[in-house]
Amino acid sequence: MSRMHEPTFQPRRRDILAGMAATSVFSAVMPASSARAATGSSPLELVARFTGPKQVTGVAVSPTGRIFVNFPRWEEDVSISVAEVGADGSLKPFPDAAWNGFRNADPESAKKAGTSFVCVQSVTVDAQGHLWVLDPAAPGLTFIVPGGPKLVCIDLATNAVKRVYRFDTKVAPQGSYLNDIRFTSDGRRAVITNSGNPGSLVVLDVESGVARQVLVNHPSTQFDPTVTITVNGKALRMLDGQPARFSADGLLIDAQDRYLYWQATTGHTMYRLPLASLFDASLSPAHLGAQVQVVGRTFVTDGYWFSRRHGMLLTSAEEFSVKRMETNGSFTVLAQDPRLLWPDSLAEGPDGAIYVTASHIPEMKAWQGPGITETQLFRFHPR
Repeated sequence: MSRMHEPTFQPRRRDILAGMAATSVFSAVMPASSARAATGSSPLELVARFTGPKQVTGVAVSPTGRIFVNFPRWEEDVSISVAEVGADGSLKPFPDAAWNGFRNADPESAKKAGTSFVCVQSVTVDAQGHLWVLDPAAPGLTFIVPGGPKLVCIDLATNAVKRVYRFDTKVAPQGSYLNDIRFTSDGRRAVITNSGNPGSLVVLDVESGVARQVLVNHPSTQFDPTVTITVNGKALRMLDGQPARFSADGLLIDAQDRYLYWQATTGHTMYRLPLASLFDASLSPAHLGAQVQVVGRTFVTDGYWFSRRHGMLLTSAEEFSVKRMETNGSFTVLAQDPRLLWPDSLAEGPDGAIYVTASHIPEMKAWQGPGITETQLFRFHPR
């Protein structure tokens, strides 16, 4: 989440209706059972709770069932940025204490911003068995620590850092906030959402390490000023009364590596773009932007996930739930529970269980809340 500027674009009703037909692409990649309505919300199982300043946002699960979470430095310093969650809910700094050694109050920490976690926003595991840690390096969602923005690849076979992708000011300028990341099935390309000011996408060639911003300030990557995020009947507003304005955040790549799907958290519109066009560096910004398609109407969401078992999943921040998008563009509630206070990120276990973090953003003091005392990690088995 971050401070945004005003966009000028609103999708027209005819664009949205036409875009609903685009959801038929999922009929070829979603399981047949997804067309059936769920008989009820799947029960949530508490995996771990995190007290004190540990405000969980991201979660990742390896093919062998190892669970990883991250804690950004939003309101307070944290002693662990990335951790592996034990069977008993305990936390182990990952990959080691050194990478988790950054401290806000330590002036020496800034000198090590390129080799330690500054403010980690998300984690994910690719099909090749790597844990990826995305660090926008903006404690308090404000000033980016110079040399801090990066993507860290950790080999889960050795638990060692394999490669660090550092992003310069062309990719992560002041005002940006790198938020979430997804990879193509072969692991050779990645896309990152930038929720900052202005919003954008970042495309990365994994082998060469070349990254570049695209759709900078494009309407599809900006927040919608007509949307007010409301949780428990209260509008989410900053201390100065300004409403929550979060740009491009949730994203996914479909099973066939054909399209990227994304939306702004402060928004009700899903967009998509052919991956072939997204990674074509020869396209002008105008040409690329013209290929963005409106898929359909959604709701306030912070997390997207594509599951070969369960289809396309979205968190619903205002309704304390996780939903599945059906092939006709409608949504089925898979899990709904008042404990899901701001369902943030999603991941999937090897047994098909869906993991979801509850980051309690509305309780943050920055959003006129009482302050966070606990956040949680849950899982459930969709029916």
